Amino acid sequence: MTAVVEDRDAVAPRGRGNPLRRNHWIEHWEPEDPAFWEGGGKRVANRNLLLSIVSENLGFSVWLLWSAVVVFLPTAGFAFSTDQLFWLVALPNLVGSVLRLPYTFAVPLFGGRNWTAISALLLLIPTGLLALCVLTAAPFEMFLLAAATAGLGGGNFASSMANISFFFPESRKGFALGLNAAGGNIGVAVVQLSVPLVVHIGTGVHLVHAALMWMPFIVVAASCALFFMDSLTVAKSDFTAYAGSVKRKHTWVMSFLYIGTFGSFIGYSAALPLLINTTFPESKAAYFAFLGALVGSLARPLGGWLSDRLGGGRVTLWTYLLMGIGVAGVLAGLARHDFTLFLGSFLWLFFTSGIGNGSTYRMIPAIFAARGGDRVAAKREAAAVIGIAGAVGALGGFLITRGFSISLTSYGSIAPALGVFLAFYGVCLAVTWWFYLRRRFMVASAPSLAHAAV
Repeated sequence: MTAVVEDRDAVAPRGRGNPLRRNHWIEHWEPEDPAFWEGGGKRVANRNLLLSIVSENLGFSVWLLWSAVVVFLPTAGFAFSTDQLFWLVALPNLVGSVLRLPYTFAVPLFGGRNWTAISALLLLIPTGLLALCVLTAAPFEMFLLAAATAGLGGGNFASSMANISFFFPESRKGFALGLNAAGGNIGVAVVQLSVPLVVHIGTGVHLVHAALMWMPFIVVAASCALFFMDSLTVAKSDFTAYAGSVKRKHTWVMSFLYIGTFGSFIGYSAALPLLINTTFPESKAAYFAFLGALVGSLARPLGGWLSDRLGGGRVTLWTYLLMGIGVAGVLAGLARHDFTLFLGSFLWLFFTSGIGNGSTYRMIPAIFAARGGDRVAAKREAAAVIGIAGAVGALGGFLITRGFSISLTSYGSIAPALGVFLAFYGVCLAVTWWFYLRRRFMVASAPSLAHAAV
């Protein structure tokens, strides 16, 4: 018996009915069957992955759009305070983190193809509101509403990862999800590189360009999803797994650790252009902020690769140690008013947080596999924990940006906030060691998972 999947069509193995792809819904999907996979399943999965990356990349770009826009608001004549500007970059992170859980369940409800198109088209709301705000010189409250809707882009990550996970066999799932995540994360660098260029087209500063430039790409991405992507009938949300995972201690331990890795990446990404503008205004170097997100995005697959060879727990522990060194470097740059040291240390923070993103994601399935018992149930709970940790971790973006704002407005410097972040990384390092690397100390009364090489 063989299995064949023709281009854009899934065909069941002979004798089981043919074809089973109707209105872009695939009713028969067996990626674990080598004949099915090599017979065309791989081609279908890769096509859906490519278009998912395009849509998710746009989602991240819109999610972090305000991080690039706020730098130009004073120049464009909007007299907002520093705290107000930080609210505009913090609120999308808060909304995006909240939306990640419902977006995960949207894929089984609407279908991966349909929801990818819908979630892409929803990005027209924040871009349209941004254009309206700058064209009408709207009050700050309207700007705040527009910034909040940018959180729609943050939800795209969860639905995209959930959708793609169903297309690939277990042996290829990690690599596919890593590509999907990295491709989306790079959207942060794209928006921070492109917005400073387009707003200066013509004479003066034209912030409306920062909104309008995304609209054609959004329409194209949604159209490509509708015409070329598929939905799988086997894509079902396991509410039992989610209900069970919220009772697990390690769900919340890993969510806490993910605040330190992904929360740092998205928080520093959102804040860095504004930090450069407020802390080193004479440098006029906010244009270089995109380098941080680019470095962090490219480092994420490296974190997964290292974890496969050294163990996720070990890589994560070293990540927090190296992030602490990065914070110390930023503090030294502030003390010396040395912009090169300041920016270089932030790039180091992005690099190490990117590695930590990959290592913490790698730890989750290993942790639940180490529990023993039903392997299928363990995989389902691990998938649920990845969704929960992704939502909780994104809160770090809100906490970091608000921390910088409070520090600046209360103390006139970001040094106090950095001190808090340094202490937090120390706690994360200790938590990683306690739960996943501790082999002797108090193991009789409080066992760890060090034996499982998580």
